[in-house]
Amino acid sequence: MAGDTEKSRLFTRRAILIGGAQTALFSLLAGRLYYLQIIEGAEYHELAEENRINVRLIAPPRGRILDRNGVPLALNDQTFRVVLLPEQVDNLGAVLDKLDDFIPIDAADRKRIARAFKDRNGLNAIVVRDDLTRDQMDRIAVHTPEMPGVDIDAGAVRAYPYGEATAHLLGYVGTVSQREIDSDDNDSGVLNVPGMCIGKNGVEKEYDVQMRGEAGDVEMEVNAHGRVVRELTRHDPTPGSDVTLTIDIGLQQFMQQRLAREEGAAAVILDIHSGAVLALASQPSFDPNLFTFGISQKDWDRLNNDIHAPLLDKVISGVYAPGSTIKPIVAMAALEGDIATPEQRVFCPGYYKFGGHTFHCWKHSGHGWVDMEEAITQSCDVYFYDLGRRTGIDRIKAMANRFGWGHRLGIDLPHERGGLVPSREWKMATLHQPWEQGETLIAAIGQGYMLATPLQLATMAARLCNGGRAVIPHVAEKIGGVPVESDATPDMGFDPSHLALIQKAMAAVTNSPQGTAYDARIERKGMEMGGKTGTAQVFHITEAERKKGILRNDQLPWKERDHALFAGFAPIGAPRFAVGVIVEHGGSGAHAAVPIARDTLIECQTRFKPKPVS
Repeated sequence: MAGDTEKSRLFTRRAILIGGAQTALFSLLAGRLYYLQIIEGAEYHELAEENRINVRLIAPPRGRILDRNGVPLALNDQTFRVVLLPEQVDNLGAVLDKLDDFIPIDAADRKRIARAFKDRNGLNAIVVRDDLTRDQMDRIAVHTPEMPGVDIDAGAVRAYPYGEATAHLLGYVGTVSQREIDSDDNDSGVLNVPGMCIGKNGVEKEYDVQMRGEAGDVEMEVNAHGRVVRELTRHDPTPGSDVTLTIDIGLQQFMQQRLAREEGAAAVILDIHSGAVLALASQPSFDPNLFTFGISQKDWDRLNNDIHAPLLDKVISGVYAPGSTIKPIVAMAALEGDIATPEQRVFCPGYYKFGGHTFHCWKHSGHGWVDMEEAITQSCDVYFYDLGRRTGIDRIKAMANRFGWGHRLGIDLPHERGGLVPSREWKMATLHQPWEQGETLIAAIGQGYMLATPLQLATMAARLCNGGRAVIPHVAEKIGGVPVESDATPDMGFDPSHLALIQKAMAAVTNSPQGTAYDARIERKGMEMGGKTGTAQVFHITEAERKKGILRNDQLPWKERDHALFAGFAPIGAPRFAVGVIVEHGGSGAHAAVPIARDTLIECQTRFKPKPVS
């Protein structure tokens, strides 16, 4: 009996211990469940929802670029691409190995994709390959269940239907860099859209923000394998604004084809009253469609290493010694400064002696006695050596600045250069040397340190012929259908008689038998042009070379030939258009640059149908 009692006590004690342990265990589990479900429930619910809900950004359609008549110059073509959804990819290498069975993925692609995963912290889709063929699409789509995180996405790709004819004007788009994603320009987050491209040059860059639009998004329910179950919500993107240009694509194509006869050249034509650029072309050009899916290293090296600089927009970024195209500016400086009168004459024997040096005229036998109009017509260097000496570099610089030289004009295109109009202060600050009087003589014929762009040549001609108003060139006419506000064109305050004299002299350059460009004149009545030729030496000619005999340009290597330039306007009776032309190493301005200006001005006036002069 006593034994049974002892056994009963032992059982009871064990039961209490076991029960207590069970109670403690269940209390612990209950506490943990309370913590997870009540205290941390909201957080874990959110995590579960994030695993179930996938939010993707939708790229906005990029705004088109149109010519003045509404012809599309840059538009969007549909393309299909394969993308990776980082949050669903457990093993990036394995997924890429599998994809390599369907589309080629080289080491560079793998490096780019891995960097994108790291830079974007696993957020947003990563584009693996654009422009999939139908066969590639079908094969990948069939095998996506075996490749978690792989998806086929419809997108848009930028297309340039006129290719080389508009390359420098429009520029091109390229993929967004991490620096650009992190920039202040990405406040709306639109640059986070996978495969997003932005403007890298030309109009595409200048008006990139307006053409981007705003990203949309779609919220989708996905299963454990990342497959879409259903779409929950959608916010459509806001398309970017179309940009309408002042360019006439027919004239643009004509100009580019005309320049294509030269190894290196550039030309621009604009409305002298509004500053609207009607055509702008640089030769050689390139195909901007090469950049659409990322230019190959081979193509990049070919373009970048070409001595003719096909990637450079020479109209706004090429700077050249202007040669004799500067002579109307020097004449205006002398007239406005009461340094000279139109009737004063200078004798040209073919050279000018000053300070122990001999400065030569292009015409070795000389021009004889010439006044200002005759000196511009025949481009007499001796006359302008003398006029430059009397006028001085300070007045020449001030006048050149008023005509738009020596600083950026402010055209709405990136990478414009301002050229150079030298001065005493500039030389001392740059070369730590005082200005020499002989350098003024050289500057007066557009040589030495003097540099200008073809756009500045055209702007000079426009300001001379529009009554002396400071017109600013521009290429955008409307953004989103709303006219772009034009800059004011203030009157520069010139004496009208001085402007009339210069215009008359420039008209004689092409229409007088003594004019330097007479052989390339426009003979159609009512379309006649005026202008100023320029031939700029690339290498200094020594006295020994002069005595030995100067070689003709066609006897020299291409890189050693003179540059050929022309700044002109038309029609003479009522000017409407101004043109600037450079033919690199083209020799004489009259023989190389003027024919381009002539042909372009004829085409322009035919298209815009100017009223004939009575």
